[in-house]
Parts: sequence; structure tokens; C-alpha cells
Amino acid sequence: MTRWTGLLIAALLACVPLSFSAAEETDSSGLISDKIKSDYQRPAKIPFPDSNPYTPAKADLGKMLFFDPILSGSRKISCSSCHNPSKSWADGLPLAVGEDPAGLKIRTPTLIDIAFVDILGWDGKFPDLESVAFRVFMNSQNMNITERELVRRLHRAPKYVAAFNAAFGRGAITRTRIEKALGVYERTIVASEAPFDRWIAGDETAISAEAKRGFALFNGKAHCSHCHSGPSFTDGSFQDIGTATGADIGRGRVFPTSEMLRYAFKTPTLRNVANRAPYMHDGSIPTLEGVIELYNKGGIDRPSRSPSIEPLALTETEKKALIEFLQTLTSDSPNARLSGPTH
Repeated sequence: MTRWTGLLIAALLACVPLSFSAAEETDSSGLISDKIKSDYQRPAKIPFPDSNPYTPAKADLGKMLFFDPILSGSRKISCSSCHNPSKSWADGLPLAVGEDPAGLKIRTPTLIDIAFVDILGWDGKFPDLESVAFRVFMNSQNMNITERELVRRLHRAPKYVAAFNAAFGRGAITRTRIEKALGVYERTIVASEAPFDRWIAGDETAISAEAKRGFALFNGKAHCSHCHSGPSFTDGSFQDIGTATGADIGRGRVFPTSEMLRYAFKTPTLRNVANRAPYMHDGSIPTLEGVIELYNKGGIDRPSRSPSIEPLALTETEKKALIEFLQTLTSDSPNARLSGPTH
């Protein structure tokens, strides 16, 4: 795990230590213990790597870049075209569409809580956040622009010359500086308070009794917390859930000799999940009810399938309780974004 540095988030994150353990124990009444609740409490700090520490000027520059279509070949698409704040920092499409109208073969992942993830991409091909930007920019299906042209455009824009000087000191606008500015800004995109957070902080009226039962199932019979654990509801792992077939092998592309990683894809955060349909890496399931049913049936039985994936025999009442719980993870702020570290 990246060493966590950074500044305190303004009052919206609980100042508590973070634990990523996913316990499965419930008391005799089926209710979740305070110990398990504590595993999901939000961290006190946004993690910034030592190689790219937070500064207000870098965050401001990163935000400028993120929302500016100057970064695409056509000057019509920005980072925010696919990672739209009003759509929980995704795009609401089954598959991503960039400069190429034919689109890509994967769904756009949300950027919510991306600061807490070390290896990125559905197949884990990005070792860190800084390594993502130019792979996207230079991809003809995504932003379709060369490094040379992008740097040239920014050099010709006085506002960017000033912003880069403020963020990094006087000097050239470079790929590395662009990557760092975007990385700092994107790490400030974190989930704001949801009803679930108020409940685990002690407000028993924040969520319904059915949602509480759903959380108990989430940590028990349904096996969800095996992978969707911790404050961001992901352990950052790659799992074969028994659905992908053929050449859609996920992490297996990166590790072609690994039987266990064949058909394995990134475990996504569940923050704001009720607002982020459709689901799965390929956008193949339109509703949360469909997702629950998929897991309830269990996936294709094969050597790479996660040991947590098996038929669950959930009742209709239990399925509804799980949905009720997942809806409590939607943040109160429509954009699910905090103001970032205090300056």
C-alpha cells in the first residue's frame, strides 16, 4: 500500500485510523458488531505519494487540465467527458466512448476514492495514477493526441504557462509535470459522507433496519466483504467472478502464464454504486438487482474462479436487504467529491 501522506480533509472525513480487514462475524441476533463497523470508517487523510506531494497550485492546475478539451486531438473531449462529476465520476455508458465513435471494449471506471487504489485499470496495467494519463491521451480510441502536440498546445496558452510556473516553478511544460498535476487533482476526488457513514459513526436512525440486515449479509452469507472491504468497499484485488469468456481475460493479459489471474478484473469501489449503472467491467448488467442475481447463482466453475464465488441461496428478502444496504453508500453530495485537503 502506498505510504499515506497528505493533509487533513476538511471536516467531512472522520479522523480515525483505517483498517481494510473484512470480518464476517455477527452476533447472535445477526447484527453487525462495532468491530466490523470500524473496519469501514473513513480515513483521516488523502494519501499522496512522496514522489508527488499535494500542493494547492498542483491541484488547481490538475483541475484546469481535467476539464479542458484541449487535451484531446479534436479539442472536443476532456477527461471529464468520461469521468463526469454529475455521473459519479463515470459516464453512465455500458462501454467507454472517446474520439473513436466505435468506442472501447471496457466500461469507464469511476474516479471516486482513486487515491486509495495502488494498481489501476480493469486489468491492472497501470502501476500508479500518474502512469494513466498519457496512455489515455495517446490512445486513438480515447483522446487521440500525441505527447508533442499536447505539450505544444499548453506552451501556447498563457494561462497554462502561468499555472505550470505556479505549480512547479519556472521551467518547461513536460509530460511528467502534466501527469503529476492530474494525479494530485484526481486524488482529491473522494466520497463524501453517505447515510452509511453516519450510521457507523453512531446515528442508528441514519439507515433502515432492512439496510442493517443487508450489511450483515454483505459481511456474512453473501461473501461480498471478501473483496469489497474497507472504507472504499474494495480491497484493490483482481478476481475472476466466473463471467468473462473467450479473449476477455482481464489481468491475464498482464500475466499470461498465471492460471489464477485469467479472467480476473479489478474489484471496483461500491461508493455511489446505486448511481453508477450499468455494471461490471463490460457494462453487461444494467441493474444492481442483476448484479446480486449473478453472484447468487455463482459463476463459471473453472480453476481461475475466485473461491468466494459460489451459489449463495439468497432469498428474495435477503436480496432486497442487500440492495437497500448498497443504496446507503450514495453520498449526500451529488458529485461525491470533497473540497480536498485543507490548504
